[in-house]
Amino acid sequence: QVQLVESGGGSVQAGGSLRLSCAASGRALSDYRMGWFRQAPGKEREFVAAVSRSGDARLYADSVKGRFTISRDNAKNTVYLQMNSLKPEDTAVYNCAAKGTLYVSRRASEYDYWGQGTQVTVSS
Repeated sequence: QVQLVESGGGSVQAGGSLRLSCAASGRALSDYRMGWFRQAPGKEREFVAAVSRSGDARLYADSVKGRFTISRDNAKNTVYLQMNSLKPEDTAVYNCAAKGTLYVSRRASEYDYWGQGTQVTVSS
């Protein structure tokens, strides 16, 4: 199985940028479709972005499309989430997740492995 560790979270003002990283160990990241999810206090977990094993297929939530970019470097066993034009409503704990089967998905229930998360706080 694969272990995932997120980093890169922090506090920024609205309009700023952050880049989250998710480092994998235990198995090759290239074996997995990868996703980013987030959960704000008092809200349900929501899908943010996902990327196929090769990186050629990507999905985004409508709320982040055009502002966030998911990418991966299989040689470094790392997936990234570049977040630009951040808004206060982007404040949440961000988790990366790995999916071992079939296709890229927006559904959290289809992901097999999860990291512990990294906090992103955007102030107005």
